[in-house]
Amino acid sequence: MASTKSFDISKQLVWRAYQRVKANKGAAGVDKISLSAFERNLKGNLYKIWNRMSSGSYMPPPVQQVNIPKKDGGTRSLGVPTVSDRIAQMVVKMQIEPEIDRCFHPDSYGYRPGKSALQAVDKTRLRCWRMDWVVEFDIKGAFDNIDHEFLMKAVRHHVKIKWALLFIERWLKAATLNVDNVLEPRTQGTPQGGVISPLLMNLFMHYAFDTWISKTSPKCPFARYADDAVVHCHSKAQAEYLLRAIGKRLKECKLTLH
Repeated sequence: MASTKSFDISKQLVWRAYQRVKANKGAAGVDKISLSAFERNLKGNLYKIWNRMSSGSYMPPPVQQVNIPKKDGGTRSLGVPTVSDRIAQMVVKMQIEPEIDRCFHPDSYGYRPGKSALQAVDKTRLRCWRMDWVVEFDIKGAFDNIDHEFLMKAVRHHVKIKWALLFIERWLKAATLNVDNVLEPRTQGTPQGGVISPLLMNLFMHYAFDTWISKTSPKCPFARYADDAVVHCHSKAQAEYLLRAIGKRLKECKLTLH
């Protein structure tokens, strides 16, 4: 008698997700299993991912904290998932990204198919010929401080696939194994280093900033790359007003300007 699965996830989707993860390379996670080690039993490992996701029993392991140096000094903390978890995240990302990405603002350039930082720079350069003032800002610890309740409200608005919603919520709650080998529970944020995190960040910022600025200041065009953005203004007074308004808006969304 054939067993039935809770969710209809194709094995072909898991295979394509593995190919994308392989192309991106990346380090091992908490299980210390590298991509090459994972591939020694490729068929069996991919089957495990498919089987657990299809049955709804897949539980993401903790992410491995890795601190990398920043150009201006200090470090940036990344959360590196295991190879298996990166594939599972890629399965969900490939399923939901096309629908979500269509809703994004054309001046959102970070981590999007067919978009780049160079496009953002080019668009900004052209606008600077027409408008003399800009507000430039970035968000303090954006990935680590995203509010889960606000984020999931946005996710549920766009995603109706039950298994995708289930696993996204589990990834948001997955603990972090810090550099001292201590597990830290997660109550906010989405790990910078996760496969699905950039998509979730863009979705959050779509509502926290893009749609808000478009409605409140339609004559002030912007370009945003993840948590960095510039907004063009007609005068110094307008720029100063907008900077205060942006800070207030982000505070309402539980984020802080740098």
